[in-house]
Amino acid sequence: MFYLILAIVCSASIALIFKYTEKSNANRYVITSANYFIAFAISLFMIFSRGLLTGITREVSFAKDFSLLSSNNEHILSPYSSIIWGLIVGGLFGSFFFLSFVYYQKSIKENGVGISGTIAKLGILIPMIFSILIWKEFPSTIQWIGILLSLVSILIVNLSQKSLEKFDIKPTIMLLFIFGGMAEFSSKIYQKYALNEYKDIFLFALFFVAFLISIFYAFRKKGEITKKDILTGFAVGIPNLFSSYFLILALATLKTSVVFPIYSAGSIVLINIGGYLLFKEKITRKNQVAIILTVIALVLINR
Repeated sequence: MFYLILAIVCSASIALIFKYTEKSNANRYVITSANYFIAFAISLFMIFSRGLLTGITREVSFAKDFSLLSSNNEHILSPYSSIIWGLIVGGLFGSFFFLSFVYYQKSIKENGVGISGTIAKLGILIPMIFSILIWKEFPSTIQWIGILLSLVSILIVNLSQKSLEKFDIKPTIMLLFIFGGMAEFSSKIYQKYALNEYKDIFLFALFFVAFLISIFYAFRKKGEITKKDILTGFAVGIPNLFSSYFLILALATLKTSVVFPIYSAGSIVLINIGGYLLFKEKITRKNQVAIILTVIALVLINR
């Protein structure tokens, strides 16, 4: 439970740090680049400190090992193939991590920390849908109810005061949902086929590619690079990496059915409490309803 609490604190602190930076003219791309730099640097340190690359032998080729997945649903890739798979998946999905962080910051500025954190958590719907279509992992009746409540909460958030006349969709918050969900899907597709003990290599590839894309945009925008922005990015990158790290430790000692509802709902509640206490951010009545529905939905989805 101690590790689970730490994971919740790390997850919520990311949104709160972003909210703090929006009070100044921060360079969003510098912050994002620094975030990914510290994340992949820590991942690289963990790879070498754990000796994940030592003693690896190629018993079979990656292509042959991967081909066995289609004929055996229980097959798990070998250590060598898990490393290759981690580099491939991490490299492909690194762009979604970059985009999700950019739109996370934009959404916090436009919609507030509470709603942005809530919608970002709803991104778990995307890997769930893909799991149904690809791996036939059909939800239970309770989980279906959670999915419907989640969709209702998204509609509530996006309804404007003139919604009876014209439905108003906020692009930023919807893109946050899509990109955040695809970023979450990367962990699912890696863990489905590879050994979890080599996840540090997957995380390194993920954050390194995101860093390369982010640093390209940072120089392209030619904005001012300040020490404060770099330090803010470092401050975000550490909880960004360790929220997953502590969650894995929590899963090693607690049941999955206990960890994920508490982690998701706890993060949302802590984000909203922090937004209210630290920034005096008022939450409209309709958004209060959306947040409550989201907390209920997340609990149901993860049962």
